[in-house]
Amino acid sequence: MGVSPERATELALDFEGVSSAPHFDRVSFRTTRRIYATLKAEAQDLNLMFTPDLRDHYCEMAPKAMAPVPGGWGVRGATRCDLALIEEDVLRSALAAAYALALPAPPKLKRGRSD
Repeated sequence: MGVSPERATELALDFEGVSSAPHFDRVSFRTTRRIYATLKAEAQDLNLMFTPDLRDHYCEMAPKAMAPVPGGWGVRGATRCDLALIEEDVLRSALAAAYALALPAPPKLKRGRSD
């Protein structure tokens, strides 16, 4: 059980158009729109940017490995994942959910056009 920080990085970078960059004492993973996860490798600590509903879902799915980030970020959905306790398939699913939330919105059609 557990996922190494190196494997978590591979999984986080496995989505189309993702880049990584330093973010305070962490590494961030982002789409062109926003950050969807941050990793503090030496602590085996990954934060995922969820909605409150997704936070609750994953915290129920893996209660020993996932918990809301303390404070306001956690209230808004940010979720801490202990890599030493998470199953890879759950982490892969969580990263995919956070990535999907961070994707740019599709362009809106102009009203009145019927091409």
